[in-house]
Amino acid sequence: MTWVYLVAGLALLLAGGEGLVRGSVGVATRIGVSPLVIGLTLVGFGTSPPELVASVQAAMIGAPGIAVGNIVGSNIANILLVLGVSALILPVVTTKEAFRRDGTVLMGASLLLVAVALVGTLNRLAGLVFLILLAVYTVYTYRTERNSTKIAATEETTSTDSLAVSLLLTVGGIAGVVFGASLLVGSAVEIAQRFGMSEAVIGLTLVAVGTSLPELVTSVMAAIRRHGDVAFGNIVGSNIFNILGIAGVTALVSPIDIPPEVVIFDIWAMLATALLLVVFAVTGWRITRGEGAVFVFGYCLYLAVQLSPALRQSMGLA
Repeated sequence: MTWVYLVAGLALLLAGGEGLVRGSVGVATRIGVSPLVIGLTLVGFGTSPPELVASVQAAMIGAPGIAVGNIVGSNIANILLVLGVSALILPVVTTKEAFRRDGTVLMGASLLLVAVALVGTLNRLAGLVFLILLAVYTVYTYRTERNSTKIAATEETTSTDSLAVSLLLTVGGIAGVVFGASLLVGSAVEIAQRFGMSEAVIGLTLVAVGTSLPELVTSVMAAIRRHGDVAFGNIVGSNIFNILGIAGVTALVSPIDIPPEVVIFDIWAMLATALLLVVFAVTGWRITRGEGAVFVFGYCLYLAVQLSPALRQSMGLA
C-alpha cells in the first residue's frame, strides 16, 4: 500500500505543478501584474500549506524539533535543492528592482528568525509581529508591482485562458501538490522514527524535503515552461512565508522552544544559504547553471551533516 501512495503522490505532484504554473501565469496576465508577484504570493504562499500543517501539528503534540526544523530545513531545501535543480534545467532570471525589494525582505526575515532563535523561544508576541510583517510585505508587493509601468510595459508572458479557468487551474494545482506531498511525508517520518532518528533531524531532512516537494515540482515545471520568474518568485515567496507566516501561526497556536542543535548549526546554515542566494542573484540578476550546481552540491553537504552520526558528534550536534 505504501508504494501505491508513493505513485499516487508523485502523479498528483506532477499534475498539480503543471496546473499551478499554467494557472498562475494566466492569473498574472488577466489582473495585470507580473508573473514574479504571482510567484511571490499566490504560488509561493499556495505551495506552503504542507510546511504550515506539519509545523503546527508538531508544535501541538509537543515536538518543537520537528516544528522549527521543518521551517529552517524547508528554507534551506528551497534554495539549495529546489532553486538549484531549477537553475540546472534553465537559468533562473530575476529583475534588479524586484529582487532589491524581495531579497531585502528575505534577508530581514532570516535575520529576525536568527534573533528569535538566539533568545531561545518563539512566543506568541513574536508570532504576532511576524504575521503583521507578512501582511505589510504582501500589500506593499502587490501595490508596487501593480503600479509599475515598467514591468507592465516589458511583460512578455501571455495566456489565452480566462481568469476563471486560470484561477481554477491554480487552486486545483495547489490542491494537487499539497495532497500529493502529504501522501509522501507521513510514511517517510514513520520510517525515520523506526530507525531512531531525532525529531530535529527528521524535521530538518525528511519533513523539510517532503513539504518542499510542491515548491520543487512547481519550480521545475516553471523552468521547463521557461517561466523562470515564477520559479524564482516561488522560492523567495515560500521562504518569506515559511518564516513570517508559518513560524508566526505556529507560535500563536503553541509557543515553542528552539532546539539547541538548531541554534548551534542549522539556523546559521539557513542564513548563509539566503546570503548565498543574494550574492548569486545580484551578479548578473540570474541564477546560472553553474550556480545551480553549487546549490545542489551544498545541499548534499548539508544532508551529509544531518545524516552522519560521526559528523554530527564531531560538530557537537549529537
